[in-house]
Amino acid sequence: MRPNKLIGILGTHTEVGKTFVTCQWLGHVRSQGLRVAARKPVQSFAASDTTTDASQLAAITGEHEDDVCPLHRRYKLALAPPMAADLLQCRRIALADLVSEIRWPIAIDVGVVETVGGPLSPAAHDGDSLDLLCALAVDAVVLVADAGLGTLNAVRLSLHRIADALPNVPIVVYLNRFDVDSELHRLNLAWLRSLNIHAVTIIAELSSALVDRAVVAQEPAA
Repeated sequence: MRPNKLIGILGTHTEVGKTFVTCQWLGHVRSQGLRVAARKPVQSFAASDTTTDASQLAAITGEHEDDVCPLHRRYKLALAPPMAADLLQCRRIALADLVSEIRWPIAIDVGVVETVGGPLSPAAHDGDSLDLLCALAVDAVVLVADAGLGTLNAVRLSLHRIADALPNVPIVVYLNRFDVDSELHRLNLAWLRSLNIHAVTIIAELSSALVDRAVVAQEPAA
């Protein structure tokens, strides 16, 4: 059973705050009375971590952590999942298996699939995060980015990759950790918007863009 709307979550890079943003947004959507669910098909983390992406997503959606990310897809080594699997002497990760293992509850209004790292970060031995979203045929993509130095290049490179792979899929960019008092942050936001990129900085705006209407956040081809 597929959610009414399936959203893929990508970051411009690792540790950009994908899970934080996803949890904030899902909490907002859930507060509006919509049924939500989240999936983290595979994850890797330090063995000393007391919380994981899957546990945080489970807490905000009210699901069991094992439903968000199967136990055998949690690798206790802070490397890309296929690298962690190799060093931990686990079975190779096949992209098709990650897709087939996703199960959704019935009557879900908004389902989210959070990937690992950036668009080209390896999620499996035979595919990256963007390949995973392509295989799932997501309805829209959220690209989480920093608001500070380097974000213009990171966002534009990521958007071109996403648009090439998913040419008809709406994309919205969320600038995480945006500080309205920072001139750099304000200038970055204005520059992205001047390129016809749909960039937002407030969770309510993200919810409106994804749930209430379609968005197009890809820079026009040169």
